Amino acid sequence: MAKVRISSLAKEFGMTSKELMGHLEEMKIPAKSASSTLEDAFVSMVKKQLAPVIEARAAEVEAAKRAEEEAARAAEREAAAKEEAERLAAEARREEERRLSQEAQAAAEAARAAKEEAERRAKEEAEKAAREAEMEAKRRAVPASDSGMRFRSLLDQIAEQEVVLKEKKAAEASKPANDSRNERGGRRGNRNGGSGANGSDAPARSRRRSSAPAATMPDNFPPSPDKAAKGGKKGRRGAAHENHEGEDRYARMAREAEEYSREKVLADARAAVEEASRESSGRRKKRKEKRQAEAERIAEERKIEEALAQGVNPEDLDAVKVSEGVTVAELAEALDVSANDIIKRLFLLGTPLTMTQTMSNDLVELVADDLGRQVRIVTPEEENSFSFYDDPKDLKPRPPVVTVMGHVDHGKTSLLDAIRHTNVWSGEAGGITQHIGASEVQINGRQITFVDTPGHEAFTAMRARGAKITDVVVLVVAADDGVMPQTIEAINHSKAAGVPIIVAVNKCDKPEANPDKVRQMLTEYGIIPEEWGGQNMFVNVSAKKGQGIDELLETILLQADVLELKANPDTFASGTVIEAKLDRGRGPVATLLVTRGTLHVGDTIVAGMSYGSVRAMLDQHGEHKDAAYPSDAVEILGLNSVPAAGDEFRVFEDARDARDLAEQRSLKARIEEQNKVKHVTLETLFDEMSQNELKELNLVVKADAQGTIEALADSIGKMDQSEVRINIIHSAVGAISETDVTLAAASNAIIIGFGVRPQPKARDAAEKENIQIKTYSIIYKAIEDIDAARIGMLAPTEEEVQTGSAEVRDTFRVPKAGLIAGCMVTEGEISRDDKVRVVRDGVVVFDGAFGSMRRFKDDVTVVKRGYECGLGIEKFQDIKVGDILEAYKIVEVARTE
Repeated sequence: MAKVRISSLAKEFGMTSKELMGHLEEMKIPAKSASSTLEDAFVSMVKKQLAPVIEARAAEVEAAKRAEEEAARAAEREAAAKEEAERLAAEARREEERRLSQEAQAAAEAARAAKEEAERRAKEEAEKAAREAEMEAKRRAVPASDSGMRFRSLLDQIAEQEVVLKEKKAAEASKPANDSRNERGGRRGNRNGGSGANGSDAPARSRRRSSAPAATMPDNFPPSPDKAAKGGKKGRRGAAHENHEGEDRYARMAREAEEYSREKVLADARAAVEEASRESSGRRKKRKEKRQAEAERIAEERKIEEALAQGVNPEDLDAVKVSEGVTVAELAEALDVSANDIIKRLFLLGTPLTMTQTMSNDLVELVADDLGRQVRIVTPEEENSFSFYDDPKDLKPRPPVVTVMGHVDHGKTSLLDAIRHTNVWSGEAGGITQHIGASEVQINGRQITFVDTPGHEAFTAMRARGAKITDVVVLVVAADDGVMPQTIEAINHSKAAGVPIIVAVNKCDKPEANPDKVRQMLTEYGIIPEEWGGQNMFVNVSAKKGQGIDELLETILLQADVLELKANPDTFASGTVIEAKLDRGRGPVATLLVTRGTLHVGDTIVAGMSYGSVRAMLDQHGEHKDAAYPSDAVEILGLNSVPAAGDEFRVFEDARDARDLAEQRSLKARIEEQNKVKHVTLETLFDEMSQNELKELNLVVKADAQGTIEALADSIGKMDQSEVRINIIHSAVGAISETDVTLAAASNAIIIGFGVRPQPKARDAAEKENIQIKTYSIIYKAIEDIDAARIGMLAPTEEEVQTGSAEVRDTFRVPKAGLIAGCMVTEGEISRDDKVRVVRDGVVVFDGAFGSMRRFKDDVTVVKRGYECGLGIEKFQDIKVGDILEAYKIVEVARTE
């Protein structure tokens, strides 16, 4: 008959094994432990007697379930009511903002209309004044006569006056002989009404009458006919009186006309004409300048429109882009000129180059300036970045992006946990953040995007990327520890990126905490609190107890308001890759931070050397999103490969353009990797000697004391250098610096350090340039390595060799043995002495050794591919179905390089 375990029966009844054991004891049914089994008859008896208890328990569970559902529905109703209230409040706010905006727009329109009316009136008055000035200039430059004669007639009249003066002089010369006749003619003329028709000197008198007024008129204007007529009437009325004084007055007027020189008349005429022409040319010049300004404005607007259409900066439209290290031929092709023209100019500059040689940035700029062209030198980092231009009218406010930085174990992730109410740090290996990630937090209806960067010194590059993508840096410093090396690096990264720093003094709840000491220490690095007259805001917090969190968030929002962060959300999306990984079930997964535009599901993007279409978009909680706006951090699926953290991404309209750009970048990266200079190392020295006939080994030696350097030089001098010559090209006391790496890269040298360590920048530079840095604390170890490398006899190295792998199909709990994994060996063969890794979803969760290995009931030492077995792992009981067990060995391999 079938038997049932007590534990299984208790689970079926919905009670604990201890409770069921108590009921069995009351019913006098023998049972030793929860793992004991009961006969079928006992099971029926227990079910019958415990039926009321089971029904009551089921009723309690059902009642609790209903209460829970009712509470959930109440919470949903309350949330819906709250959401509706918020929606109504938001609608009211939007209506008020719309009304205020309309009033402001109406006021602006009225002000604009008033301004236009004032400008129109001012323009009309200016035009009226200009017309009056023009008429005045014409009146002064042109004689006022009925025929409207201009400047040329004025000169003719001046000449006629000169002729009149000459005739007057001739008449005065004949005056003594004709005095009596003149007197009689004058009397007859007076009696005849001043006609002068019968007098022999009538023409002379007529000429005198016409010339005398001309001599007395201002500005050399001739007499008008009206004045001449009035003069004639006056002569008829008072001829008797003028008979006595007329002769002397006419003589005086003649003398005055003679004294008025022709030069003065001409000078006045020229001045009048020049003034009139000056006013005319000034108006033409103003009209010409106005036309030029209008043409320039139209050209600038077209340039901006073209830049917006292409999504680039307007200044980049006219400049020719060239890469750093461009060759003469490439520059000639980019500038569309002959290569001989560039070579000729380089020769004149004293730097003759061939077509295939590279040019420095200064030479490129000099040659382009001489050719009258504008160039923009693009760095390798800029080649993989994108340049955009947004019209200021399209910019809208965006949330701030905040990066949390600091030293190891100063509480960065714990502070974020307190803000997000999560518990991230406990899941990190060793309590240290191993990846860079982003999350969004809603504070008082406003969003803040936090970026958490690792604080361990091994993640300097990741921390540097965090400083470049952020708006505000929160520097976390422990109040009980103070400023540490990674704290200083974080300050330097933030200052280099030009990002404002807010200092969060954490762990203020500890008895030994001293926030004032932290402030004092930070002043040495240019971080001065506002209360001390500086520009940096300090907040005392405790992530463990949640103290000061609200004040910190208010400080961040205040700093964001000061920065006035804006972006254009109504365009194609672009931003930065925060983190990327290869997921076993989902493929390449990338975490993106959108800095511009809006990212939609289905968009085609390029990120570094990866491209693809956004198949799915998830937020920090794993929920699907349809769109991501500026400052949003999302996780996307659909890329063809895993991009690098820090790569920029951009949306393309055409998938072919995206694929072409990614393939071009991949090809260029492969070519650069192939052309990369391979420097010699101690391990490859023997091969370099045999293949490339290397005759010298250059060393850069840094030590903690000068005596160590002298001892090394003496030991190297005693070595056999018949096969290879060893040169110490540089030696000094102190840490290994970036300058030492640069020297080693240029000289193909190895850096040897005694009692010193490389600086962080030097380590990064060495990794970039593939320069080997060997550090020692015992001098004979260095001598042995150099001598062994010289003769190709380095000691064997330990290498890992994978022997096989198995997939967990099921798990079993065995007394005294613990959890056993039922596995199928899928690759190679697994030995009992192998080491083992437990891999779950591509991540190693444990590394150890096998505790047991069985096939059926027999212990075995080896299981080959295709066979099933039971495997136990020492000190690890968290095996799950689907895990992969990788078996490997550590073997010693003789060095061949």
